[in-house]
Amino acid sequence: MKVYTKTGDKGETSLVGGTRVRKDDPRVNSYGNVDELISYIALIRAETTDKPYYSNLRKIQACLMLVAAHLAADSKGSERLKNLEYTEIEFLEQQIDDMTSKLPPQTAFILPQGPKEAAYCHIARTVCRRAERSCISVISEPRLEYPIKYLNRLSDYLFVYGRYLAMDAGIGDDFWIQ
Repeated sequence: MKVYTKTGDKGETSLVGGTRVRKDDPRVNSYGNVDELISYIALIRAETTDKPYYSNLRKIQACLMLVAAHLAADSKGSERLKNLEYTEIEFLEQQIDDMTSKLPPQTAFILPQGPKEAAYCHIARTVCRRAERSCISVISEPRLEYPIKYLNRLSDYLFVYGRYLAMDAGIGDDFWIQ
C-alpha cells in the first residue's frame, strides 16, 4: 500500500467516515495537535526508558490515538470507535497523586528546565494545552467530553512528571519569584 494517495493535493482530506473537509478545518487542526502531542510523548519515552512511570507513556499515547480518532471521525465514522473510558482520566489522577506525594511542595510558579526529559515534558504540556484549546470548538458531540477532560488532566500529568524527573535528576524546581 502506498503512503501517498494524492486525494489531499487540493487542500482537502477525509474524516473517518468519509466526509470531506478542508485541511484547515478546526477538526483537522484539533487532531493534528493531538498527533503532535503523541510525537512529543515519543521523545519523553526515548529519554526515560530507565525511569519510574516510563510504562505509563505508551498507555498515554494509545489513549491519545483514540482521542485523535474521535476528533478525526464524522458521526458515521465514530460509530466504529470505542469510547474513551473515564477510568483513563482516573488513572492519570492516580499517577499525578502518586508523583506529587514524592515531590516537595510547590510554592511558586515553576520555570521549565532540564534535564532533557523534564524539558520535553514541559514542551509536551504546552502542546497538550494547545490541543485541548483547539478541541473546544469541536466538542458539540457528547462522545468528545471525556477526550477533553483527558487532555486537561494529561497536561497536569506532564507538568508533574517534568517536576518529578527534575527532582529524580537532583535538580529540583526552579521557582519563578519576582
